[in-house]
Formats: sequence, C-alpha cells, structure tokens
Amino acid sequence: MNKRLFVARRQADWKAFEALLDRFQKGKRSQWEDDDVGQFSRSLREICQDLSLVQSRGWGRSLTNYLNDLVTRGHNTFYRAPPARLQGLKDFLVSGFPRVFRRNLWYFITACLLFFGPLAVTWALVQHEPDLARRVVPFQQLEQAAKSYESGTNAGGSSWGKTRDDSGERVIMAGFYTQHNISIAFDCFGRGILLGVGTAYTLLYNGIAIGAIAGYLVGTGRHAKFLTFVISHGAFELVAIAIAGGAGLVLGHALLHPGRRSRLEALADRGREAIQLAAGAGGMLLIAALIEAFWSPADIPDLLKVTVGILMWILVAVYLGLSGRWEDRAS
Repeated sequence: MNKRLFVARRQADWKAFEALLDRFQKGKRSQWEDDDVGQFSRSLREICQDLSLVQSRGWGRSLTNYLNDLVTRGHNTFYRAPPARLQGLKDFLVSGFPRVFRRNLWYFITACLLFFGPLAVTWALVQHEPDLARRVVPFQQLEQAAKSYESGTNAGGSSWGKTRDDSGERVIMAGFYTQHNISIAFDCFGRGILLGVGTAYTLLYNGIAIGAIAGYLVGTGRHAKFLTFVISHGAFELVAIAIAGGAGLVLGHALLHPGRRSRLEALADRGREAIQLAAGAGGMLLIAALIEAFWSPADIPDLLKVTVGILMWILVAVYLGLSGRWEDRAS
C-alpha cells in the first residue's frame, strides 16, 4: 500500500474523529453518550496504529505531525481529569440542593411547625409580659442580649457605625456566628438518629428560646435596633435551621419506617439526601454569618436594611422554590 491509497482510505475516519473530538472538548464529560465514547476509543486506537505505520514507512513529516496532533488531543480529552470539585460544589449549590430540598419538602414543613410555631407563640406571650422570658432563658443571658441592643452597640457588643477600623473584630464575629449557628443546625440534624425525637426536641427548645429573647427585646423597647439587625441575616439563618431539622426528621423517619429494607439499609439510602440537606443548610448559615458580621451592624439607614432584609427573604424563597426547576422537568 502506498501513501496516496492509505490517505484516501483513512482520511474520512480522521475527519470523523476530528468532529467527535471537537464535540467532546466543548461539552461536559457527563453529557457523553456511551456509543460516542465507544466510537471515540476505537478511533483513537486506530489512529495510533496509523501513526505508527506512517512513522515506520517515513511518509512525510506533515502527515506524521497531523496524526500525532490527533493522537495527543484525543489522549488528553479522553483521559483528562474529571471536572474540578469547585464546579461540582457550584452545581450542588445552584441546583442540586434546592432540588433535594423540594423532594423533602414535607419534612421541612414539619420542622417549621416545630421551630417557628413555638418561636411565634413564645414571642407573642413574652412581648406582652417580658418577665416571662426569665422562666425560659437565664437572666444574665437576657441582660447581655438587652445590652447588645442598647443605643450605640450592636449584637456583638461593639460600637454601631464602625466601618473601617473594626474589620478584624467583624471577622472574629463572623467566625463565632458560623460556629454557633452551625452547631445548632448540626444538633437538629444529628439528633435525628434518635428516631427523630432528638431533632423535634432541639427545634422546640431553640424556637422557644429564640422567641423568648426576641419577645423580651421587643417588649422592653429595643425593637427598632433588634428588628433592623436580624431581618437581613434571619432569612438564611432561620430557614437553614429548619432545613437542618428537616434533614434530622428524614433520618428519624427512615429508622421508624424502613419499609421492606433493614433499618440500616433505609438509613444509608435516605441518609444521603439528609446529608445533602444538612450540607446545603451549612452553606446558608455561612452566608448568614457573613451578613450578620458585616452588614447587619453597619451604620446604614433602617429603611435600607428593612428593604434589603425583605429582599433576602424573597431571594431565599425563590432560590429554594425555583432553582434547578429546569432539571426537574428534564428528568
């Protein structure tokens, strides 16, 4: 076989491989079809053989370079590293987490009843009778909370209105808020292993405690600073706690009602989505901590804080309710 006949026979296959190579390089690895992957692998092996033949017979540098380029591109594309973990994290936060949330919506609703229900009732009672808060929360904690919302201080105990010289303090407070909020969420989630009873108790307890403190602050005349401080980060923080509680209830339900599976199998199966819910809640709590440390105590007009706070609640609702809907329809 001479060079001209060889090129005539193989050129169509090389062009087809180039087209397949271009499509693979532009698309995501997860979108590759099984048949295309098989064809790609076979074509790559054949072109490697073609390159070896061309080199052994000395049929010119241009043809050798062309085939060598195809082999190199094919090898790099086929064996390239999977997408970076950062991209996977982005996909989870943008669409994966909201989709898991919607699949487990009733657990979240149940957690909301256990958390927001006691919070609202306790708030209403204590607001009209502030001394009732002492039956729920230690007096020293109430006094500390009250001092935090006195004129001139914020919830972290530092001066209101500082924007340039307290960045270090705010970083520390962001770390504190993150640790504190995630510890509550982890308790709500982790105690679900106690057949869901631990989760229910944690949600009830924190709902009553938060409601008592909020009612005390409002009932003692500190409502302006308190409400403008919490309205922005509260959307992420409170909803995330309820989501973590819902994740704990998923675990509890799997243990109580495993169906035809063993409890260990049911826990392993449902536990994957529960962990995803807890992870998403952790991301929301991180956002809440950053807002609470840097935005909430800033010297900003109350009207702007309230406006942004309302927008935050709308954003959370839209994100959880609509993000990833196109993937729901596709599946």
